[in-house]
Amino acid sequence: MTAATGIGGAGSEIGGCERLQRALGDCHRRLPPGPARESACRHLNRALAECLVSAACPDECEAIRSLCSSAGTALKRSQCQDAQLSLSLCLSSLQLPP
Repeated sequence: MTAATGIGGAGSEIGGCERLQRALGDCHRRLPPGPARESACRHLNRALAECLVSAACPDECEAIRSLCSSAGTALKRSQCQDAQLSLSLCLSSLQLPP
């Protein structure tokens, strides 16, 4: 899977996120652009983003869920930062060159 798959075009359904992708598209079609649409579709937008990131980098997302769920000790905070960096690197590796 690559970032080239994208969102919105044919063949863009990724890793079990199809239902959320359709729901967000429906939300955007139902409401005109503006603050009302942003407010109404916000939860679907966030859920789709989380789904896509989890599909692209599942191990890194799981590490963040387990290490960053609470403040914890200095060690846990450091491990959380490392997990966030790993996720960032994973996502960066999936991006197409400019």
